[in-house]
Amino acid sequence: MATEGTAAPAGAPPAQASDQAATVPPNAPTTSTTEPTQLTGAQLKAKAKAEKAARRAKVKEVKEAVAAAQPAPADAKGGKGKGKDGSQTLGPQGQGKAGLAHRPSMNGRRPSILIVEKDIRSSIPECFSHLPMAKRIHPSHAHKDVHPAVLTVGQQMATFAIKDSIARLEATLLAFRKVIESYETPKGNSLSRHFVPHVLNPQIEYLTECRPMCFSMGNAIRLLKTKVNSFDIDTPEDEATEGLLEMIDLFINERITLAEFVIARNAAKQIQEGDVVLTYGSHRLVEKTLLRAKNNGQSFSVSIIDDPYDRGGQVMATALREVGIRVFYSPNLGGLKTNVERATNVLLGAEAIFANGSLHAAAGTADIAVAATAASKKVVALCETINFDRERVSVDALTYNEIDPEQNSAESFRLLYDTTRDHYITGVITEFETGTGNSPAQAILALLRKQEDPALN
Repeated sequence: MATEGTAAPAGAPPAQASDQAATVPPNAPTTSTTEPTQLTGAQLKAKAKAEKAARRAKVKEVKEAVAAAQPAPADAKGGKGKGKDGSQTLGPQGQGKAGLAHRPSMNGRRPSILIVEKDIRSSIPECFSHLPMAKRIHPSHAHKDVHPAVLTVGQQMATFAIKDSIARLEATLLAFRKVIESYETPKGNSLSRHFVPHVLNPQIEYLTECRPMCFSMGNAIRLLKTKVNSFDIDTPEDEATEGLLEMIDLFINERITLAEFVIARNAAKQIQEGDVVLTYGSHRLVEKTLLRAKNNGQSFSVSIIDDPYDRGGQVMATALREVGIRVFYSPNLGGLKTNVERATNVLLGAEAIFANGSLHAAAGTADIAVAATAASKKVVALCETINFDRERVSVDALTYNEIDPEQNSAESFRLLYDTTRDHYITGVITEFETGTGNSPAQAILALLRKQEDPALN
């Protein structure tokens, strides 16, 4: 009986070999031979399928990495949240700080993705969006023409290492002095035409980006620009440079150092034997006045109501106690009524005075002035004339102010200053001599005119 043959026809590949080729795994290594192996249709189809699956896996992996890098919403307590991969993201307290999140491992490596820096102003309501805020600017992001001395001052202002208006003014002028000393007029230009737009303005822009200019800085810069523009185009560079340096030195001596001395002397005359002087927070003019009154032999007490955020009053209280002055200290406005009733007069430091006589000072000053006026206490403000603003008026604290970057979160923010209307101020003591130096707040424009025109004295 004839048996059924199982052998394949001659010249055809064995059936077993064909079946094995069709079931080869996509990633299985192929055995190299001396002759290149030609893939069958089934093998090509399996290879294309494997490559397509690899591409899909790679796309999915990238999407997961991008999702992991996005900051998750903060929890109800305003703390840190966690992403899908367990990595922490920044809550409101960490606004403005960048962190690193890692995407899944790819080929044995773990590249990092930088989380984009979040805008710290995003939580401020729109009605307050016009108010500026100090911010740190990396030196590498500054204009290439910004002088190293100005870079340093800008960083100190942004971090509030220098925060008093007059301290900021003096630091700015000293930095500008170094800019002028290192300046050389390019060939074919003159100092009067080149210095302001190409050298001075980049310095000013950088300082303004770090923190908004205070009133005294704006006034001083206008005077400096006026001095530069007054030079004739043919004025030798050495002569013009020397004139600018001399102006800055004279300005610091007269409008800062001497002004501080005169104000402290005149204000100390307002303190009588047995007085109880009420003040708010810490201000260098107030402190120098109290120390001067003590040196004059007066015996008096001081009530300090401190700014609960700044705590500068603690430092001033320690300095006053060291020289034998009796000090009553309150950490916040909770003791306002008691301190006002105890006081005989009130001394307040000012950041600036507007053209309508309104006082621009640390937040909380207005509360002291209003309460003292209601209790029929004399309220005297201390301020240099370089801090006077002859052009702007203010009746509230929402027009000209700053947002405290250290007290800004998703839940709340704090303004650095408030505005005290002129009818709550009994008088203003400046370096300008008017008898005792005590002038009504409404007389600011007359004071400025007399100061600029000696013929009116």
